[in-house]
Amino acid sequence: MAEELARAAEALHVHGRAYDDTDPSGGNIIVPGGMFTYQVVVRSERIYVVQITYLGF
Repeated sequence: MAEELARAAEALHVHGRAYDDTDPSGGNIIVPGGMFTYQVVVRSERIYVVQITYLGF
């Protein structure tokens, strides 16, 4: 799921380091067994996973 998120961010923000606007808000992605919270930082060309929640199923 994180790999898909990275590809989507790359396609949406093609200019990366030349980006001159505020970073998009992060979000939550639900995956089997839990979820993770992420933040996209376009100028750094990075996606940070800031929290992983494991629900045990």
